[in-house]
Amino acid sequence: MCLAVPGQILSIEGEGRTAMVDMGGVKRRVSLELLDDVRVGQYVLVHVGFALQTIDEAEARETLEILETYFREELEAETGGGDPRG
Repeated sequence: MCLAVPGQILSIEGEGRTAMVDMGGVKRRVSLELLDDVRVGQYVLVHVGFALQTIDEAEARETLEILETYFREELEAETGGGDPRG
């Protein structure tokens, strides 16, 4: 299964070739090589370190909420609903 995660561009570096992107609180440097004309503040879908396409803020937030719910439910199922940190 392949998964692209939405994130917001925080800064653009390296002559526009890389960006720092916030994906639900996780910040990563990603390549912008596959996109033209992206700006700070825009949302992109990121897969294996590459921004694949731009998306609007509403779609990004909705997708992040779905992912958060999914992974929270998975964690609860694996830990029996308890806090995995003890």
